[in-house]
Amino acid sequence: MITKQVNNVILSPFGDSALLLKFSDKISPETHHQIQQVTEAIDRNVFTGLIEYIPAFTSLTIIYNPLKVKNAYGSLLGATLTPFELVGHLVTDILTKLEAEVEDTSRTVEVPVCYGGEFGPDLEYVAKFHQLTIDEVIAIHSEPEYLVHMIGFAPGFPYLGGLSERIATPRLEAPRLIIPAGSVGIAGMQTGVYPIATPGGWQLIGRTPTQFFRPKEHPPSLLKAGDKVKFRPISLAEYHSQLEVNTL
Repeated sequence: MITKQVNNVILSPFGDSALLLKFSDKISPETHHQIQQVTEAIDRNVFTGLIEYIPAFTSLTIIYNPLKVKNAYGSLLGATLTPFELVGHLVTDILTKLEAEVEDTSRTVEVPVCYGGEFGPDLEYVAKFHQLTIDEVIAIHSEPEYLVHMIGFAPGFPYLGGLSERIATPRLEAPRLIIPAGSVGIAGMQTGVYPIATPGGWQLIGRTPTQFFRPKEHPPSLLKAGDKVKFRPISLAEYHSQLEVNTL
């Protein structure tokens, strides 16, 4: 089996120890909901050899141990089947038995943000780009409740959907070599938060004292796919006060 389609989901190999499920070519709340349905179903039906699954905007990657899968299911499902085909059978069974609804285990996380100044060197550019005032950009950015579509790029980095087209702004032409941890940025129709100091090309509009990557905790990422984020503007004094508390 190279590629097959089940309930409009395309299953294909992704290397020699992973299965890729493609749900759509477009990012949408509906696609996100489908992916959440499948991840919830996998959690309820964990198969031998499963290592982890990685949800993305329009796909889900399932990583497995080929030897464990073969030993556990080869005699049951077919001795001549490859580990990929065996996992394909298991996932197909999950897809065909999906429940109509999935339990909502998401959270809404409030994230304080100090906008502008040294924390948001691109805020003025974003305002001028859209012929808005700085206060209008802050109000527009902090108004929605954003959906966490996926975690990636850097440990704990949330890709958030729901940014208003009124402040959607292209990336920088030349990425910065270092973006401070906690920086809040815009890139096209997305917004996100840099969890660690890293290079990046997003337009920086503010910074949060909230730690998004906490390596000593389990799980280390503050957010997970399916969570929601609400930004709350704070003053510089509040930023330093909360940063001090968060780093104790």
